[in-house]
Amino acid sequence: MKYIVTGAAGLIGSALIWKLNRMGIDDILAVDHLGTSEKWKNLRALSYADYMEKDVFYERLLAGALPRDVECILHMGACSSTTEKDATYLIGNNFEYTKTLALYSVSHNVRFLYASSAATYGDGEHGYVDDEEHIEELRPMNMYGYSKQMFDLWARRQGLLSKITGVKYTNVFGPNELHKAEMRSVVCRAYEQIRDTGKVGLFKSYRSEYADGEQKRDFIYVKDAVKMVMFLLENRCHGIYNIGSGRAETWNSLAAAVFKALDKPVNIEYIEMPEHLRGKYQYYTCADIAKIRNAGYTDIVTPLEDTVADYIRNYISQGRFLGDE
Repeated sequence: MKYIVTGAAGLIGSALIWKLNRMGIDDILAVDHLGTSEKWKNLRALSYADYMEKDVFYERLLAGALPRDVECILHMGACSSTTEKDATYLIGNNFEYTKTLALYSVSHNVRFLYASSAATYGDGEHGYVDDEEHIEELRPMNMYGYSKQMFDLWARRQGLLSKITGVKYTNVFGPNELHKAEMRSVVCRAYEQIRDTGKVGLFKSYRSEYADGEQKRDFIYVKDAVKMVMFLLENRCHGIYNIGSGRAETWNSLAAAVFKALDKPVNIEYIEMPEHLRGKYQYYTCADIAKIRNAGYTDIVTPLEDTVADYIRNYISQGRFLGDE
């Protein structure tokens, strides 16, 4: 088994398998927890050698019973809900599980690439630079972000960042996210709102320096994201890297791109933000991608309008998934 992909049925995990398939690789062990969700649909059009539930995989990992020919583990599996309150669950699922996989990989000379998160940057007070020397200064705003930060800190203290690769995704969107419920991208939810009502609701701003809908995010299309990840893998880049567009786009611009993809006039309604989110809301995120550029990544990150059009016209409106092309 050449590759192991955890979180294989998720948005990014399934996109990585799709990318590997396009590279002619299908010697892949897909690992996930499917349960009663609909994310199994993300696997239907993909090619992989075997599937294993995450708990069975973990048991075999601890027993030393994994395939001996593994070359690389792409660890995307995690609880990615930014609203999850159970810290003990997040520590077990996001921190301890990742520690075990990392130690196994290093001791068996297996490449290990894991998903950290841009949520570790918190409110952006210390910027969005993937500088490993200053990760102790970061203050995540939710327990999900902190569970990711915990592993980054542990890996640095153990001296592992010179041997493994961490990636901090910004706002990833694209095909294969329909199972994510309330964690689906705004592109996905805006598409559904506009399709059904002809308008979209965006949160009002509660800071005077930002007009309604002018809050900014770094949006990255999942196809661009996995292309960047594979560059890091193929070039044996170690350490922590931002995976983003390097551009800060407004919610208004994002919504306008959705309306354009649907050939409908822009119709935005600004709605009240729930009280419990107001103190945790990020008004600006923009990944500094100089590090991956300096490592030699030269591909242009696809413009937002083009990615939204591809997603809506070629996938979500057609009921298609990655691999159905």
